[in-house]
Amino acid sequence: MLRETRLHRILALIAANGHISTDRLIKELGISRETARRDIIELESQGAAKRVHGGLVALDSSTSEPPLKERKARLEREKRAIAQAAVLQLQQGQTVFMDAGTTTTALAEELCTMPGLTIVTNSLRAAIILSEKEEDKKSNSTVVLVGGRILAGREQTCGEAVIEEIQRWRADVAILSPVGLDAHHGASSYLPEEAALARSMAQRAGRLFILADHTKLGVISRINYASPREISMLITDAAAAGLPALKELKDILPSVVLA
Repeated sequence: MLRETRLHRILALIAANGHISTDRLIKELGISRETARRDIIELESQGAAKRVHGGLVALDSSTSEPPLKERKARLEREKRAIAQAAVLQLQQGQTVFMDAGTTTTALAEELCTMPGLTIVTNSLRAAIILSEKEEDKKSNSTVVLVGGRILAGREQTCGEAVIEEIQRWRADVAILSPVGLDAHHGASSYLPEEAALARSMAQRAGRLFILADHTKLGVISRINYASPREISMLITDAAAAGLPALKELKDILPSVVLA
């Protein structure tokens, strides 16, 4: 595993849990103790985390993820590959739920090439991307932005009004991107508002696709919204190959796609 990939994954584990032990790094990443020690020192020198006895802790344990602007710049190629693979799983005429996030934003850009969908989303960014293409007459898809309170710094709507509107729909597929995905705990998010919305979408869809880059695999965040048995397909990037977390997921999920 490349060093940059390892560092991204370590940061994802810290973001979801607030801390990570050296022993868990060794187990999750399949690395030596010396490599783990070097990575810990590197992340501290970057100001990305704080080194403590036995591992690393988040600089601000109250935050679940890096700021949106920072997340947008991470793993762009991998997210694009995941999005392209997800489009191949869809068919014209389907109704699709899509939550908000940097990976699903990449998906929105790819969906512009596929006509005939009804896309129901709480993502402001995805709705704008899709509606702009609609104006150019490049797609005849229908885009529905479910309205509600705008979640600060997240470019998405949330709250009871959003969930009530989702409950009116029945989708063929829900495509969601969690903070973490674990073979035992399933898909999870940090914020209660995000988890509640994702749970509602998952329950009102015939199939559930999870889009998660390799740094999210094996990560457990605060609030689970879908168990492994509820997940129809995982789409992740090629860098996940060989990860112990992916092997566990392959053993339990019906379908896993490496993009």
